[in-house]
Amino acid sequence: MKDKLYSALQNRILILDGAMGTMLQRYQFSEEDFRGARFKNIATSVQGNNDLLSLTQPEAIATIHAKYFEAGADIVETNTFSSTSIAMADYHMEDLVYELNLESAKIATKVAAEFTAREPNKPRFVAGAMGPTNKTASMSPDVNDPGYRAISFNQLREAYKQQAEALIDGGVDLLLVETVFDTLNAKAALFAIEEVKQERHTDIPVMISGTITDASGRTLSGQTAEAFLISISHVPLLSVGFNCALGATQLTPHLEVLANRTNLAVSAYPNAGLPNAFGEYDETPEQMASQIEEYLDKQLVNIIGGCCGTTPEHISAIAKIAATYQPRPLVSESKIL
Repeated sequence: MKDKLYSALQNRILILDGAMGTMLQRYQFSEEDFRGARFKNIATSVQGNNDLLSLTQPEAIATIHAKYFEAGADIVETNTFSSTSIAMADYHMEDLVYELNLESAKIATKVAAEFTAREPNKPRFVAGAMGPTNKTASMSPDVNDPGYRAISFNQLREAYKQQAEALIDGGVDLLLVETVFDTLNAKAALFAIEEVKQERHTDIPVMISGTITDASGRTLSGQTAEAFLISISHVPLLSVGFNCALGATQLTPHLEVLANRTNLAVSAYPNAGLPNAFGEYDETPEQMASQIEEYLDKQLVNIIGGCCGTTPEHISAIAKIAATYQPRPLVSESKIL
């Protein structure tokens, strides 16, 4: 599948899926739905722990993956954005981390295999989603103690290593370190992945996607797009890009920085515009696709999808426009890596 992935990148713009959380909200799952029979009697409330649904509502997760593939996605992300021991500590479910990642990967890869079997000329891929956790290694959460850190690099490395191992055991085709607001957190993830690759003698492709948090054009930990790129450029990567926080239009200048300064593939999956006063996203599929067409006109991206507020309808509209454009030119695979 790695060879097929590189071949596809050379020939067309690849389509990433849209938001898992936005789709899960349509189900309006109750606390009981989140718990399922297995966790019926636990003391902690788990409503909102979307990753747990891979164990308690696996049919819903599989259906969402299928809808994104049907919409034109080449790559879907596993339902594992928060499946680290660090994030799962909020629910006292650290012991479930390996299982959460393994089962989420199995659900996605099963659906991907079904779609690939239907259309062998368009292989489908699964990216193991590795979110930023709910802690930051670069900054203090206590304004009165700027030297304090709620998490260490080594704690992050250990958590990410466990996640990466489980995702690979579940059969993912690549790993996606995403929504990076603190590059030190991301470095721990990348370090852990390299450890796993060496120990297992594997060369699984790795994507990384940062997030520009506001109009300052910087990540939460203060880096510009160029600084972010430079700080992770020592690691062998498939792609670098940005997702979340901003809509397509606001993300354009930051993608231009990446596209003009790297030989890696460039990815982007913005939100469906900026949230309204109620935290909802109003941008229609047609509006978002029209804005993303600027990326394609300028040949900024190789992988395009959607983040918060996006649905299969958004991905379908994006895929239709992307199919009419050539991908951003790439150097040979040896230089990509």
